[in-house]
This record gives sequence, C-alpha cells and structure tokens, in this order.
Amino acid sequence: MSSPTSALLSNHRFFAELTPETVRFLAAHASRRSIPQDHILFRHGDPANHFYLVLDGRISIEIPAIQGPFLQVQTLAAGEVLGWSWLIPPYTMSFQARAEVPTELLEFDGTLIRAKCEEDAAFGYNMIKHFASLMSERMDAARRKVMETWNPPGFA
Repeated sequence: MSSPTSALLSNHRFFAELTPETVRFLAAHASRRSIPQDHILFRHGDPANHFYLVLDGRISIEIPAIQGPFLQVQTLAAGEVLGWSWLIPPYTMSFQARAEVPTELLEFDGTLIRAKCEEDAAFGYNMIKHFASLMSERMDAARRKVMETWNPPGFA
C-alpha cells in the first residue's frame, strides 16, 4: 500500500523516474516540517544530514559575503528540492537557506539515505544521478549571481 508521501513523491518530477521501491524508502525517511519566516534552516558549513522538498512557501539560498550581507543566489518555491551536500563528502552545507515566508517542507533523513547508498550501489548511483543535476543547477546559479554582483572596474 502506498503512503501519501510515496504518492506525492511518485508524482513529483524530481522523484518520478525512481523505482517504486526507492520512492517508498525515501518516503519512509521523510517527515513534514514547518518553519517560520526568516528562520535559518541551515548555515554554510553546518553538518549536512538532510535534504528537503519545498511543499509551500519560499526558501532563499544564500552565500556568505566577505563583508556585508549574504548574497541571495536563488529563491526556491513549492515543488523544488533543496540540499545536495548530504550526499557529497565532507557532508557540510555549501549554502545558507532561509525562509522568506512561513514555509512547509518535507525533510528527508540524509544520514539514513546515505547509509543505504553505501549498502546498495544501484540505489546510490540513482541518488547521485538525480542529485548531480541539482548540484549543477545550484552551482550555476551561484556562479551567475556572483558574476552579476562582482563587477570590478576593468574586469572583462
């Protein structure tokens, strides 16, 4: 029998290509989480033990500046996946995530899912394939934002 979380994941574009068994495993290691506006979900350098699916609300992805405020890289809305650092050593967060408004998330236990990746090579390979595109998207957004913001005189 399929749980409501399994059904949600099965119909989501990021998880849709995963096997039903994988979706059930992920759903079994996920829980709903509500965070208030301006709450810092995680900071750059924090241990990376979770990833998230935004159910409702908005999450600002930010990087620390050498001086001054954080630089906003992206804003994630409902349906978007957040967090890939749980899968890649040294398992520390590469960005900061802050709720722009009250936000509902599905929080996945990355530590248990990572252990399954180590036990089951096919499962681990599928996780890497799915999260590699997310890593690429996030890093490209950070690169674009830094290049838009950092424009010293004489820089071509």
